[in-house]
Amino acid sequence: MSKHGKVYLVGAGPGDPGLLTLRAARLLGDAEAVVYDRLIHPEVLKHARPRARLLFVGKEGGGESVAQEEINALLISQARLGRMVVRLKGGDPFVFGRGAEEALALEAAGIPYEVVPGVSSGVAAPAAAAIPVTHRGVSGSVTFATGHRAGKAPDWAHLAGAETLVLFMAGGRLEEATLALIAAGRSANTPAAIVEAGTWEHQRVIEAPLASIAARAREAAVGSPALLVVGEVVSLRSQLPSLSRSAPVMSEYAQFLKAEAGHE
Repeated sequence: MSKHGKVYLVGAGPGDPGLLTLRAARLLGDAEAVVYDRLIHPEVLKHARPRARLLFVGKEGGGESVAQEEINALLISQARLGRMVVRLKGGDPFVFGRGAEEALALEAAGIPYEVVPGVSSGVAAPAAAAIPVTHRGVSGSVTFATGHRAGKAPDWAHLAGAETLVLFMAGGRLEEATLALIAAGRSANTPAAIVEAGTWEHQRVIEAPLASIAARAREAAVGSPALLVVGEVVSLRSQLPSLSRSAPVMSEYAQFLKAEAGHE
């Protein structure tokens, strides 16, 4: 038996458990410890082995987050006990998921680790909202950014020039972000949309011109997680009524799991 266990930094996808990769599901079934975030669907955790340690490190009800240093230490300590550890993160671990910070900590501690990519909410949530982030003749590129950057303001001039802009973690600073984009040269009439809880059962989509999307989101009491999509691709949503007429429910696979649980 090796001195240390191993840590898998696993992307759980944007929410819908049907978007979990097969590799992620297999690893959950083998893991002795699962360290997971708030934005993990309960159905995803059903893939964990029955006696696995489920260790929650997310934020609940506006409470304080677990510090990143504490999460790093937890992963290291669990691995040093010889356990197989799955660090389960929403979306993809390396897309605004701090996966690289955890990988660097494991590297420094000499802990074996592996990264298992997941479906990023940056493409999945707009798709679930009937918004293609690229479209021939409309947008040939997409820029992903975050509305929260510790100690450094986003480069709004650069972001304002994006053909399609997908802004993660936009909810808390939405008005600031939209005003900054307009001040940096983006047209106030640019189509925009907020996708709240993309791919979850309670997904909501709010559309408005860039100048008024923050007010519309405030009126609707948009919560977290939420993405802001800015660009002409948002206008395509009205041409895809089969997708956009209602918020998507869980995938067929997830509905099957829910039905099975009801028969237990």
